[in-house]
Amino acid sequence: MESEEGKLLISELNVHPQHSASYAVVDWKLYASSIKNVSSATNVSSVFIYFDEYIFTELTEDKGNATICQGDLCCHLTYRMVEKRKDEVYALGVFNGLHVVQGQFYLQICTLLKCKTANMTTCGKPVETSSTLFEEFSLSGTFGTNYVFPEVLFSGVHLAPETFKVLKDGRLISQSSVSSKPLLTVTLYGRWYEKDSTKQLPALSQHFS
Repeated sequence: MESEEGKLLISELNVHPQHSASYAVVDWKLYASSIKNVSSATNVSSVFIYFDEYIFTELTEDKGNATICQGDLCCHLTYRMVEKRKDEVYALGVFNGLHVVQGQFYLQICTLLKCKTANMTTCGKPVETSSTLFEEFSLSGTFGTNYVFPEVLFSGVHLAPETFKVLKDGRLISQSSVSSKPLLTVTLYGRWYEKDSTKQLPALSQHFS
């Protein structure tokens, strides 16, 4: 990071959000499950991240659709870049399984991210900066759990809470301000608690950058 100094971030959360006028129930697999005749992904690479085997497919064009599946989890992405840079590679990745290192907890993850280099084997390795601007994106998955947490990061590992929204059908989509800064990652983290080890139930505590 730019500095070794840390800082405490505090936010006030509503413990009963369903009582709020802005609360909406999300069916996280509704949109993704409606997509039929899914074609097989191309330029596919298998990469281990935190000892978990992810599958990635490279985004070779400046716009289009991409799908990647692992087991019964399929991740769907629609995107449009301002410009496809030759020096930066982006990929759509999926992980669907039990994480077994330093605890056991079941994850379902769909992620759009910048790879560290042009080599697909570096997808998922730590990256802090990017130069590619996206005009729009829409990410969804056929999640088996209702506990799905969205995250969007800009270059510099900056959170971007005002640049996306979640639709009731489970799509994580961009807002108009998304093209203002280079994009680092767009991720949907799913936690399937019922499939965790009965001995340990740790919270999700990883991020891609």
